[in-house]
Amino acid sequence: MPEFDYRAASAAGKLIDGRVDAGSQDAVLRQLRSQGLTPIRVTDALPAGAGQATGRKPASVAAGRRWFARRRPPDYQDVHTFTSELAVMLRAGLPLDRALRVQIGMSIKPSFAALLDDIFESVKGGDSFSQALAPHQTLFGEFYINMVRSGEAGGQLAEVLSRLAEHLERVKALRESVVSALIYPAILVVVAVISVFLMLGFVVPQFEALFADMGEALPLPTRTIVAAGHLVTEWGWLIVAALVLVIWVFRRWLSTSGGRQWRDARLLGIPVLGAVVKKYEVTRFARSMGTLLGNGVPIVSAIRIATDTVGNLRLRAAMGQITPMIKQGGRLADALEGSGLFSPLALNMVRLGEETGQLDAMLLELARVHDAEVQSGVKRALTLVEPLLILTLGAIIAAIIVSILMGILAVNDLAI
Repeated sequence: MPEFDYRAASAAGKLIDGRVDAGSQDAVLRQLRSQGLTPIRVTDALPAGAGQATGRKPASVAAGRRWFARRRPPDYQDVHTFTSELAVMLRAGLPLDRALRVQIGMSIKPSFAALLDDIFESVKGGDSFSQALAPHQTLFGEFYINMVRSGEAGGQLAEVLSRLAEHLERVKALRESVVSALIYPAILVVVAVISVFLMLGFVVPQFEALFADMGEALPLPTRTIVAAGHLVTEWGWLIVAALVLVIWVFRRWLSTSGGRQWRDARLLGIPVLGAVVKKYEVTRFARSMGTLLGNGVPIVSAIRIATDTVGNLRLRAAMGQITPMIKQGGRLADALEGSGLFSPLALNMVRLGEETGQLDAMLLELARVHDAEVQSGVKRALTLVEPLLILTLGAIIAAIIVSILMGILAVNDLAI
């Protein structure tokens, strides 16, 4: 019979870890509940020595990662894990205050444990869960808090948290797919910069003695490369410091309103990639709004909150006209069409949702369809970008090599 590792909470809120023999995970859940325990996590047990067989990291490495994790501020992953586990405990019948106490005990990150303790004290003092989350809106976001508020109003907090956990998981998967796709081009850019720097700083100076007596007789490309080598050799540290300073100033400027407007406008103007960015933001809007409507949030509030989840300021401004049109009695599909951001397929799906009374389901389906299109669009863009980066890197290095060869040939001609 297979073995399962479990983590559960007792009626007093104490965490219990253990291992049990059972036919399936459902059997483990039933067994734990029959013992008065609230299941939090059930996983297949690994046999002894499986850590080495499966390539699991040594305990010292895992401990080191936990040490760094404890010192980071709360992040998106903490919210996702907290939401998933809280939903499980509430569905199992654990009261909210006791579930929060269990979460505090489970957290290995002091910063997040302190945040949960503040939420727990607010709930214990008589505030609702949404009110307790309000001071931490920067981390949880207005979307999250409004979802919790709607769940409290309908007496379905556990179900709403489950939907929130699914929503956060989908958003996380989409973000990770985009980030993962951008890793290789980023590595190519870094390798290109380092390669050129090393060629100019260490390879080119090796030929300087050979070209020392040539003077103006050297070909112009060779003189240019030699001068660039001198610049890197003598002022390399200053160049690096200046680049770091420029990047730091540029990032600070991008965090301002004007910088974000400039960045967002340029992103939308990039061929191929601009269309992917636009579709990605529409996906976020559709998923957020569909989730909100499915949990009873009024359509005007849902539009406002979903619009705020759009990261691109240009697109968010274009969606600003949707709410006034809805308040005047217009249909959502017509308002979305007026923004000029939604494809005919998206507009038809929204119209169908309005006609059938299943607008929330159609918006979520639209988000699912766009998810696949965004991922394929990112792959298509990278299919164009990666060869371009490789060719650019090759061309720069080839230009350096050809310039050196031209100098060598010039020296040979003079010798003859």
